[in-house]
Amino acid sequence: MNSRMRPWREAATLLLAAGTPGRLPRSPPGHTDYELLLLQRSSRSGFMAGAHVFPGGLLEAADFSAEWLGLLPASPQCGLSPVRPPPPGSSRTPLFAAARERLGSPLPGEVAFRICAIRETFEEAGILLLVPGPGPAAGSGPAPLLPEELLPPAAELSEWRRRVQEEPGSFLQLCRHLGCVPNIWALQEWSNWLTPVDRAGRGGRRYDTAFYLCCLEKRPPRTSQDDQEVTAFLWSSPPEAIERFKSQEIWFPPPQFYELCRLCNFSSLDELHKFSSDRALEGCECWMPVMLSASDGYIQLLPGDELYPEDPDYTGEKKIIMTTDKTVDKLMKEGSIFHRIVIKNINNLAVYVNIQAKYKHMNPLMINSDCSDYNSRL
Repeated sequence: MNSRMRPWREAATLLLAAGTPGRLPRSPPGHTDYELLLLQRSSRSGFMAGAHVFPGGLLEAADFSAEWLGLLPASPQCGLSPVRPPPPGSSRTPLFAAARERLGSPLPGEVAFRICAIRETFEEAGILLLVPGPGPAAGSGPAPLLPEELLPPAAELSEWRRRVQEEPGSFLQLCRHLGCVPNIWALQEWSNWLTPVDRAGRGGRRYDTAFYLCCLEKRPPRTSQDDQEVTAFLWSSPPEAIERFKSQEIWFPPPQFYELCRLCNFSSLDELHKFSSDRALEGCECWMPVMLSASDGYIQLLPGDELYPEDPDYTGEKKIIMTTDKTVDKLMKEGSIFHRIVIKNINNLAVYVNIQAKYKHMNPLMINSDCSDYNSRL
């Protein structure tokens, strides 16, 4: 894929996990000792209106400001551990490899995308993931929150939040004011999703999004929606969030559903933190789902699936629409190598995967929101 011909707007999102008081580290099956932050998008939003998503948003030029280098450590990558070279035949995800000369900043992409995710989490949820001084944060466990005594009064913090929402460059000013820096070291590279070409073969509104994971050492922090882009928030364990999805209380876009199914592998916050910290050094694979329209639903094909095209139409310029008269059930019975999300409607999703995960990642648990079961055939 030519990184100079990219139809996506770049973005970052954050899977924010926090310990849950009263839950034992070794919980019964289907339970966890942590919860994730989910935000409900406004019904007026032009993209995924009403969906519950992880906090995040568009990369801004301010996230790449060279002025961050005056606050962050001067070491290479600002103290972030370098990602290992990719396996033979693979390459670093274009999200981080794309040229940035047009921004005129020496700040590495790995730093800027983390700043974006932290800034957006403050804008949307009122949570500040900062550490005093130049960093990096000490310790190897889940990240501590900034002590409340270092935060300004609630009214002043609310005013800073409004300013950052209106002008992203104000986030750097806030960090200077507090004598803190974004805790970029607590964010672990997790995945990279591209918005696919829509079912009509059009590009539409599309995003290239870096997904990070951050584990907090304490209970969920004080959270508040902005009543603009976000109208409600929910702290929930991955299994509980999926149960709410099944009962149609809430709905997720397919990438969020996939990642929640992947997080269902982890019942312990410490286990999740250790896995994400170790695995993040491998980097991640860039995924663009390809939509296959069946007679009674849709399948989002992901890299490695036997039906995934050898030359995906990344830009939508080829106007290639994959369709079949077969039913989803027929396609599942005929297939043998799966990496796909079956979509009957927005509250009826199922993940099926039987390939080996790359970059030492974890496959999602195969969860069906409508209780249909192809798993015995895998």
